[in-house]
Amino acid sequence: MTHTISIADLAATEAFGRRLGALLFPGAVIALIGQLGAGKTHLTRAIAEGLNVKNPAVVNSPTFVLIQEYLARLPIYHFDAYRLSGPREFAELGTDEYFGGDGVCIVEWADKVAAAFPVDHLRIEIEIVDTDRRRFQIQATGETYRDLLKQLD
Repeated sequence: MTHTISIADLAATEAFGRRLGALLFPGAVIALIGQLGAGKTHLTRAIAEGLNVKNPAVVNSPTFVLIQEYLARLPIYHFDAYRLSGPREFAELGTDEYFGGDGVCIVEWADKVAAAFPVDHLRIEIEIVDTDRRRFQIQATGETYRDLLKQLD
């Protein structure tokens, strides 16, 4: 199931992310795709807010450390695959354990490591429309994620 959402500005990105975060469940996997500056980290911060992270300011891009962990209603595991050579290197981070765990996994630059993802997940491709506006192309794979996408409408 695929759905497109037009995002008018930063506030709309934040509202969407908080709604999504509030709906997430143990073992949820979110794949974020978009060019540099598209808003992947900003969306991640908003999702963390929806998961009741204590301090949203700590959510930043894990480009150099590859993974950040945040305490919230559910543990959040925030990956950045930008510097990785591909799915094999990503899997060597122990992603199977994270994906099968009780937290929420959010992966920026997910298109670089798509082969390492579980079959069922939520994929959000962020397209820059102009300075403020974005278009989110959301693809839900698996019944649980299709149900989640319906709740976001």
